[in-house]
Amino acid sequence: MKRKTLVLSALVSALSLSAGYALAADPQAAKEQAQVQKQEQVYGSQLMTQEEQMAYRAKMRATKTTEEREQLRKEHHEQMQERAKARGVTLPAEPPARGGGMGPGGGGMGPGGGMGPGRGF
Repeated sequence: MKRKTLVLSALVSALSLSAGYALAADPQAAKEQAQVQKQEQVYGSQLMTQEEQMAYRAKMRATKTTEEREQLRKEHHEQMQERAKARGVTLPAEPPARGGGMGPGGGGMGPGGGMGPGRGF
């Protein structure tokens, strides 16, 4: 079991590194990759199947108001706490903070902010 986990970790690391090099040349792809990584931060995702995570994200996208999203988050949080308790796993008391990261226009290097040619140094 440990060997399988180790091999899987090595494979994921290798793929992540190769994807990082490919994305460095394409800013749009880098933005999409960052969004995918952000999506992976579903509270209790380690207790969910891929299908459950996709369904949860689809429900979140389908909400129309902030109140609906908050209600869905609250229900999901309670479900994951129950699931964790049943499996003898501990989850953080609160889901990760939302909205504190760099969203659209939230910072980072804009056009011309990188280390490419044309800087005159």
